[in-house]
Amino acid sequence: MKRLLAEFFGTFWLVFGGCGSAVFAAAFPEVGIGLLGVSLAFGLTVLTMAYTVGHISGGHFNPAVSLGLWAGGKFEGQALLGYILAQLLGAIVAAGALYVIVTGKSDFTTIGGFAANGYGDLSPGGYNLMSVLVAEFILTLFFLLIILGSTNFRAPKGFAPIAIGLGLTLIHLISIPISNTSVNPARSTSQALFAGGEFIGQLWLFWIAPIAGAVVAGLLHKTFFDK
Repeated sequence: MKRLLAEFFGTFWLVFGGCGSAVFAAAFPEVGIGLLGVSLAFGLTVLTMAYTVGHISGGHFNPAVSLGLWAGGKFEGQALLGYILAQLLGAIVAAGALYVIVTGKSDFTTIGGFAANGYGDLSPGGYNLMSVLVAEFILTLFFLLIILGSTNFRAPKGFAPIAIGLGLTLIHLISIPISNTSVNPARSTSQALFAGGEFIGQLWLFWIAPIAGAVVAGLLHKTFFDK
């Protein structure tokens, strides 16, 4: 239960902090934090919670990460379902909190895209399905390689959350214009549920591409690097 609660709170913080920065602060009049600020926010959520509860649950906060670690032989299969459910619940509760806050604005009219992920017309830069699929696959693959490498027993101790947080920041710097950056099916699901419409219809890609990239990374690390 401690492990599942750690995953719940870690994923909640990732969505509330990362997506919250995009919803509330990215384009705030005159002092908006922009793409760089949102990218940093996502990286900081993972960095801070990895140090806070990573020693309890491993600090996955992402179904793709859990599956990638399992494929790499670093996580037990019987815990997968519980972790994924805790991550989804944390993400959805965080999105619900964001919804309550954003709808309380004096001039509120619509939540708009709500930091949801998409391709085609729903891509911030108008990138098509194939572009988004390739980007999400590659970026999640490297995210898992960073996680697996920085947490390896031969890596310097105590620095893994920094590498992982900076890695996620870089991933967002690359891909916010492409897909609004997922690399995390729980984060994508929570925002799509509230944004609704076509975002839900496109959600499948933000499960398949990150999970495929993560599993390939796990197998690559297990085969070539975990020696």
